[in-house]
Amino acid sequence: MSKHLKRLAAPRVIRVPRKERVLTIRVAPGPHPFEQAIPLGLIVREYLSLCDTYKEARKIVSNGEILVDGVKQKNFKFPCGLMDIISIPKMRKDVRILYDRNGKLTLIPISESDAEWKLCRIQNKTILKGKKIQLNLHDGKNKLVEKDEYKTGDVLKISFKKNKIDDVYKFETGTISMIIGGMHVGEIASIEEIQIVASSKPNLVNLKGEKEFSTIAEYVFPIGRNKPAITIPEVTM
Repeated sequence: MSKHLKRLAAPRVIRVPRKERVLTIRVAPGPHPFEQAIPLGLIVREYLSLCDTYKEARKIVSNGEILVDGVKQKNFKFPCGLMDIISIPKMRKDVRILYDRNGKLTLIPISESDAEWKLCRIQNKTILKGKKIQLNLHDGKNKLVEKDEYKTGDVLKISFKKNKIDDVYKFETGTISMIIGGMHVGEIASIEEIQIVASSKPNLVNLKGEKEFSTIAEYVFPIGRNKPAITIPEVTM
């Protein structure tokens, strides 16, 4: 795999000028896939405008001045993606990564208290020795639980300091969700119906937001019960 990445070939979720320069930072392998991630160095330089050059961005990150989900990340190519919390303690600045209505990953300013937790969707479940349940989350992390009370598609509110589950938003009728793919990416809607498709095709979900629409279950990310538990991006046209 090439260590370099031309801006014209960069993932479409990245908000970066395509023709100002030839190359940009390529994400390293990590918790988020290539086409759904922003390298940490690019967040520092392009998104937060903390410096002007590639060398300066690399130095800021390597000094451990940037936290991702409460942990110092010194690799400027570290992939940051959906729901990750980026914190800069020296500036007392915290942001959450979300999709906007244009399908771009964007940074949403949040409070210091909101930066102490994140939302993680359950992608899969694994049974380990001793009948313990391991939840495989969307950001590459795993969570061990004693009781099998969660299902695939549910979203956990996990605190960083105690590393425990504070709340859960079920993938069920009535839950407020964010759409993270397809034509309705970035929209906030309520789940009206979940259609189980008895074939190799993905399950469908009927939702109601500004209007009624359907999308595949993979694109539905629950974010609250009666209202969103997170600050959502402002709608820009």
